[in-house]
Amino acid sequence: MQAAEVGGLSGGSMADPLLEAKDLAKHYGSVEALRGASFTAFEGEVVSLIGDNGAGKSTLVKCLSGVQRPDSGTLVFGGREVVLDSPVAARALGIETVFQDLAVAPDLDPAANLYLGRELRKPGVLGMLGVLDKKEMRRRAIASFEDLGVTLQSIDVPIGSLSGGQRQSVAVARSVVWASRLVFMDEPTAALGVVQRERVLDVIRRVRDQGMAVVLISHNMPEVLAVSDRVEVLRLGRRVAKFRAADTTVEELVGAMTGALSQEDA
Repeated sequence: MQAAEVGGLSGGSMADPLLEAKDLAKHYGSVEALRGASFTAFEGEVVSLIGDNGAGKSTLVKCLSGVQRPDSGTLVFGGREVVLDSPVAARALGIETVFQDLAVAPDLDPAANLYLGRELRKPGVLGMLGVLDKKEMRRRAIASFEDLGVTLQSIDVPIGSLSGGQRQSVAVARSVVWASRLVFMDEPTAALGVVQRERVLDVIRRVRDQGMAVVLISHNMPEVLAVSDRVEVLRLGRRVAKFRAADTTVEELVGAMTGALSQEDA
């Protein structure tokens, strides 16, 4: 069954999608994680991907970010069909991902984390010898944090000594700085307090306002409605509904997730 368009969403008024997944399937032995899942993301929007546990959200994001390859289906990015067979292939297209486990290096400072795996070297002979340009990385990191509205207790302490919200903000900023088209954010506010959560949501809004596409994966329905432009719902490995966030409610989202909301073929 195809997704119903609920809440007044009219796809015909929007530009072509930046990313479009069509009928993705993924099996793990006898388990069908994705059963013809589809998904769309547009430039300059926050689209949330929601669903109950086991709906296939994590598997879909892994397929869309190059971590895993779907068994079948097509991916279209920027108007052309693509094969994302690795995270490197996704990054080459301007796609970055913030995973739930953050993947930060707690003993390094925020600037070093921002450039982790992409370190700058000093010019000339020193750079050829592998000497890092820590001063330039620190300068650029400060500018990037300021652009995104990320406020840190200190730029010169190990990131492990910062609050959960600040660590999460650095992880988000790292992906945003290197992305040019699309950012996936998997539960970016999990286990954060109210103030810390709002800071991360503000970063997400800033990224959207810069023209990038942001895909948010979250179980927090009020948060989804507060920050999203659109919401797409997965259930049992398929997209079952699409909503315009401003025109829907938590009750409708939960109804689509559980199957209680009646659907019509789109």
